[in-house]
Amino acid sequence: MRSYFSTPMLALYGAAALALSACAAPTQTSPTAAPQKPPAQPEQPAAADKVTLILDWTPNTNHTGIYVALDKGWYRDEGIELSIQQPGTTLLPAQIVAEGQAQFGISSQEQLVLDRGQGLPIVSIAAIIQHNTSGFAAPAEAKLERPADLVGKRYGAFGAPFEKPFLEALLACDGVEKASEQIEFVQLGPSSDYRAMLGREIDFAWIFYGWDGVAAELEGKPYRMLMLSDYAACVPDYYTPLIFTSEKLINDNPDLVRRFMRATARGYQFAIAQPEEAAEILLKSVPELQPTAETVKASARWLAPRYQAEAQRWGEQQVDVWRNFIEFAQKAGIVQQALDPAQAFTTAFLP
Repeated sequence: MRSYFSTPMLALYGAAALALSACAAPTQTSPTAAPQKPPAQPEQPAAADKVTLILDWTPNTNHTGIYVALDKGWYRDEGIELSIQQPGTTLLPAQIVAEGQAQFGISSQEQLVLDRGQGLPIVSIAAIIQHNTSGFAAPAEAKLERPADLVGKRYGAFGAPFEKPFLEALLACDGVEKASEQIEFVQLGPSSDYRAMLGREIDFAWIFYGWDGVAAELEGKPYRMLMLSDYAACVPDYYTPLIFTSEKLINDNPDLVRRFMRATARGYQFAIAQPEEAAEILLKSVPELQPTAETVKASARWLAPRYQAEAQRWGEQQVDVWRNFIEFAQKAGIVQQALDPAQAFTTAFLP
């Protein structure tokens, strides 16, 4: 870890101490005079805390602020040596953090509600984006104008428990009952290229506009989308993605959580103010994104005003957002346990 004193400063410190010692010494010493003490040495900084952050997926523009803070040395300035890891195939990020194998993770509100419902002691500490930027998308020629237009279509499903309840609630607002019985669910594998399948094997998919929607526009093949944030009266708005940690870390080392969030918030504030440079940092930090450089840059520009949106500071979360979503999940039968929304998140560590 970098010393608080540079080499010239150490030299100056030592020289000044010796000069003061010489001035203070008597011109003649007696045989019984006590030996002079050597000049005090500067106190060395403590070793950096080794911290692991587990992502929710492969690196993308949702994570830009983290890579910016890492590149700028802001975690190091907070006494943190950060390692960023991608999730494996056996344990979910929530399990990894709950078991102490990583200190922080990226997830989404719907997943964290499920995890807490299963007893995992994890807590959201920041909303990366203030509003849901996902929705159901179809090729432009599909003429998707309203939820009822999805009736009779083939949906590319990936097996999440919220898919059917979301579609049921969305179409119910458009007067369609038992919507899931009127939509064909085509189960896709985890590595399926649903973009290539749109218009062929499937008619619509659930995507994040900030990546796939932006990419489709750059390719000249824009989607028609039903953004879930436009139907918040039907499907409650929620935070996706978010940053979380364990209850244990909050209780045992709140200072580490606070320092981590200070650096992370600086990274996202930079991504908000300077999306072009932030995108370049992400591309430099994650070379495998280079083939999608134009998408990265366009996505960074699109997300910049949405990271914080109307919130007073980046990372804010509201108890009503958590309460509404938990009630929706319980009404849909996805979560049976009683969950206190105020215990699922905290804003105490936001700078």
